[in-house]
Amino acid sequence: MPARHDIVRDGERPTDSTVLLEGFACRYKLLSGGRRQILAFLIPGDICDLQLLVMDSMDHSVATLTPCRVASFPRKTIDHLCELSPALLRRLWRETVLDAAIHREWIASLGRRSPYERVAHLFCELTHRLQAIGAVREGRFEFPMTQADLGDAVGLSVVHVNRTLQQMRADGLITLRANVLTILDEARLKAAARFSGDFLGAGVAVAPEQG
Repeated sequence: MPARHDIVRDGERPTDSTVLLEGFACRYKLLSGGRRQILAFLIPGDICDLQLLVMDSMDHSVATLTPCRVASFPRKTIDHLCELSPALLRRLWRETVLDAAIHREWIASLGRRSPYERVAHLFCELTHRLQAIGAVREGRFEFPMTQADLGDAVGLSVVHVNRTLQQMRADGLITLRANVLTILDEARLKAAARFSGDFLGAGVAVAPEQG
């Protein structure tokens, strides 16, 4: 799929579910006047529309941020496999619990964290999740989100996001060049965000069972 393309739209009733294999995507709600609130960033391995396994329609949209490769599978197939495999059902339940934990942290950021803490906390979350799938190299990872995307995720204007990023650079915590984010001092970044990875559990990725 190309960048900036809806995978599934709010209100749709697709018969298939989708998993992200390559690239970055986001969940979002579009409000009146074109205002957008990004609800989550999706990375390879994430199921884009897990709620469709128990609900008939989407209550938000999912869009690509970069060119993406996805796989789709019939919902009925997953229902059947879950009946046959309690282990698969547990893995999907774990995914749901993890999503809920991340959403709670985002709510806390929007409601109580300072702008600096919001951005730092998001960077720490992405670092942790991308490390779990081997997508971080020497503190560097792909970060294709624009400042508008970042603002829509943390509830800040583009101007405020820009100022926050400049301050984080000046503090020696990050660099952001050519869509690559480098965490220069992860310990200090976590301290600035008051970040604990406990809400992400032992790690995002779960190795597939053999057989």
